[in-house]
Amino acid sequence: MRGAKPAPGSKAKEPHGFAMKTSQEARPLRVLHFVSGGFSGATQVAIDLCGQQPGQETLLVLRRRASIDPAPRVAQLRAQGLQVEVVPRWSHTVTIMALKRICHQWKPDVLVAHGFSEHLWGRYAGLKAGVPRLIQVEHNVRERYGFWRLRKSLWLAERTERIIGVSRAVRDALVRLGHPAERCTVVLNGIDLSRWTQGRPWDEREDAIVMPARFAGQKDHFTLIRAAALLAEQGLRPTIYLAGEGKSSWRQRAEALARKLGVDQQVRFLGHVSNLPELLGRVKLCVLSTHYEGLGLGLIEGMASGCCGIGTDVEGVQEVLTHGETGFLVPHEDAQALAQTITSLFQDPATASRVAEAGQAHVHAVFDRRRMRQQYLDLFLQPAKGS
Repeated sequence: MRGAKPAPGSKAKEPHGFAMKTSQEARPLRVLHFVSGGFSGATQVAIDLCGQQPGQETLLVLRRRASIDPAPRVAQLRAQGLQVEVVPRWSHTVTIMALKRICHQWKPDVLVAHGFSEHLWGRYAGLKAGVPRLIQVEHNVRERYGFWRLRKSLWLAERTERIIGVSRAVRDALVRLGHPAERCTVVLNGIDLSRWTQGRPWDEREDAIVMPARFAGQKDHFTLIRAAALLAEQGLRPTIYLAGEGKSSWRQRAEALARKLGVDQQVRFLGHVSNLPELLGRVKLCVLSTHYEGLGLGLIEGMASGCCGIGTDVEGVQEVLTHGETGFLVPHEDAQALAQTITSLFQDPATASRVAEAGQAHVHAVFDRRRMRQQYLDLFLQPAKGS
């Protein structure tokens, strides 16, 4: 059932930015993407899957986050031509009912629910609204399912056409949790390569480091800050730009550590950076120090910008680069190894430049948004057997 018809003479209220269409045959495939409004990597992927695309009409629905006002970025997205709506977060039931209402009005053919725990509430809303096809996208290898949320996810999995992992590591983690292997597949995230073209020639770049990552328990800013202190002991004091928002409590802990270790003058806490391509395009190294990833988008963007990439040797980063060829991997929580890698690259600019160039070529070949979009469209047009 697609929702009740309005009373004679009345007009159904429509959400901002989209209009009702009555002819099913006259319109392209309608795809609704539901994701956190926290503007994390999952949010960026959902945004990159929206917009003008042949054969599709898309609607982006964000679930409001308590700590972030989405209005400025929503306005930017609408100015770019995206159809965007925001639903409340303060109750799962309220979220589900608000999304259900949008589904009744917009009538999507496919609902794509991104990330934990949004994929639970998004698919519940899709089921209640009678959306024909449900897709789950998992963006990380470790999520806090707990007993009941895992049960909900497995129940929904039987009613979900496809379960997409953004890397092989994510797909394998889903299967280990009990999700049906025959419905689980991999679509590597991609980025809009045209955004990351502000890279300067290597010898014009700043001997500096960028870590583009939000402040959260998953990210390991602390090891990079400790590495900065080890570099300072050697007389090396490169500027380290920490670009990202996230939880204020984690940022405050990182700031306190930088002060304690005496590197607070060289570690710059930038918060949200509106022109990240420009920043990445003028420094030499991009570091993703982390405990785990789904697929390290920040590192991919740095490599696309011509930085030499350094990442922690953990799930979700291992699929981004090949050590010594397209970037460098360092052991988990090993500040000494990270400091040594950074030192060697600053002391051997020829190697750093060569690996940066190879990494950039690798990103262009593997992580293009056009490839990601086409793979999603192919899945939308070819329903899973037995669904």
